[in-house]
Amino acid sequence: MSTINVHGLSIPAKWRHGGRTITRPATGLGCSVIGGASIVRDPSLGGYRMFLFFDPPGHGQSICRSLDQVGPGHWSFPTPLEFTNPEVLPGSTHKPWIVQNAHGLNEAALIDGRYCLLSVGIEPNKYVHRAWSTSLAGPWTWEKSALIGRGGPGSFDEKHVDAVSGFYFPQRREILYFYMGYPQQPQARTVSPYGSASAAAVEHLDKPGIVKLGEVLPPCQQKGHWAAGWVGGMQLIPGTNHRWVGLYNASPTAPDPANKEIWTEEPPPSLGGFAVCDEEFPIQNWRWLPDPIEWMKDVPPEARANGEEGNFWRHHILVLPGGGVAMFYSAGHYGKEQSYMKFSVQP
Repeated sequence: MSTINVHGLSIPAKWRHGGRTITRPATGLGCSVIGGASIVRDPSLGGYRMFLFFDPPGHGQSICRSLDQVGPGHWSFPTPLEFTNPEVLPGSTHKPWIVQNAHGLNEAALIDGRYCLLSVGIEPNKYVHRAWSTSLAGPWTWEKSALIGRGGPGSFDEKHVDAVSGFYFPQRREILYFYMGYPQQPQARTVSPYGSASAAAVEHLDKPGIVKLGEVLPPCQQKGHWAAGWVGGMQLIPGTNHRWVGLYNASPTAPDPANKEIWTEEPPPSLGGFAVCDEEFPIQNWRWLPDPIEWMKDVPPEARANGEEGNFWRHHILVLPGGGVAMFYSAGHYGKEQSYMKFSVQP
């Protein structure tokens, strides 16, 4: 079985489908999307707290009161996050992410006595904003200004800044942010000039402002590669065979701006997979692995019958105390997504 030690994660070679973690209701809260998990250990629960894309309203949290049993039936139905000052937002917010310690797997970063929550605002273009709390349970207090805004004319992130994640490097007093940048105009790429890219930004907590570092992983320039079309959100994980592992969702299908479907910026299929980096500070020299975790054609019939079809959206790995690995993701057609999981399989 894939194991975790002081050095990090060894990418599992094989997975088994674990079922639907949280079922999307037909009406009411969460009737559109349940997924996009960001999971951390919560000592007050003796288990885990999951922050997730829960739409409507766009944000939520679910709890699991076990460190070992994390499969279906062990997670509460999500409830919306609570904010002390929701009036400061000009529009709605969705896709929350709790900032994690870069070298601590599934460990929420306690920064000067507070936890940090990231989320994606819509007004109508997407941008990143931030809230703080002394408790993982909230309530959360928004900062009054945006954290990461859109880029200038012609940039890779001119249209949207989306699917943010954040990782704290305490020795550097820096938070490294990864986000999904959408272009408004074609980029200088042979493959997928309109595809979104994975980008980075860094913030030194003792200095004002954030520095955008640009693209770290644009769409792969090899046609047919599982990440050749567009690139989604990322979880940064310390690795064993490589210094860093990035868990992504991406697609082999390039966006076509002439297509006016609701999913035109993220054409199916979205697939899960990995990239690796051997730099001490992981802001350059990332490399895609050649194959996704699972091609859509390889989904077992029983998993497909349970709703795992169309897309595998944003992924998140949870490393269990015994060394096993659980991976959470949402699956389904655009805007009709539910939360599922896989477990690593012993060779």
